[in-house]
Amino acid sequence: MFSVTDYDKLQQIMAESSEKRNLLTRLLESHRMELSAISHEIRNPLTLVYSTLQLIEAQHPEVLDFQYWDSMHQDIEYMTKLLEELSSYNNGEKLSISRIDTITFLKSLVLSFASSILESDIEFTSRIDSALPPIMADSVKLKQSLLNLLGNAKDAVLSRPDSDSRAIRLDTEYSGQTIRISITDNGSGIDNHDLPSIFEPFVTHKKNGTGLGLAITRRIITAHGGSIQAESDPGSGTVFTVMLPIQQNP
Repeated sequence: MFSVTDYDKLQQIMAESSEKRNLLTRLLESHRMELSAISHEIRNPLTLVYSTLQLIEAQHPEVLDFQYWDSMHQDIEYMTKLLEELSSYNNGEKLSISRIDTITFLKSLVLSFASSILESDIEFTSRIDSALPPIMADSVKLKQSLLNLLGNAKDAVLSRPDSDSRAIRLDTEYSGQTIRISITDNGSGIDNHDLPSIFEPFVTHKKNGTGLGLAITRRIITAHGGSIQAESDPGSGTVFTVMLPIQQNP
């Protein structure tokens, strides 16, 4: 699988001439199709295995007391999640673009995330600029990428050893032809030596993480003609900043 750096280099080469762009586009599409085929071939037998385990449980409930039964379930669920995220990563650049009302979109996003943390002690605040203009975007994938960042912020603040102050903030700003969306948390932070690689596929520092969440997010944002960066102070928190252009032609 190509790394983030590999894709950046490919994009530079593709910009050199139409012939190189056409050739590399065909190669990348072939790469995506191969990845999709592999995921599909693994997903089918994995689904059968999971169904068989459920059947065994129904007919022989005593297996629930088996020492490694829960662990086996968790392994299968992890593999299923990995395949789903692999598919999302593989299709991250395929967008269904439409004109969206940015303010309405972000308000819906904020409500969705706020609902998911109602039972927690996390303080969540948001500031949505009333001057944000509409943008051309894939609303489903853009929402997926931003909810992933908010989900990571949630995990980060919940990992704090103390629960006195767990806070997440979403801020927006419109400047020139760019919308800036910042997601700030006061969680455990990211070590300085880990920060440069967090967007690389299969790089994770979270328990049971697949290492594809941030890679998917970056791929979606990049496909929209935007960019994403992270700043972190270990022990104090992290800020992810997404930059989306107003005028875009993905």
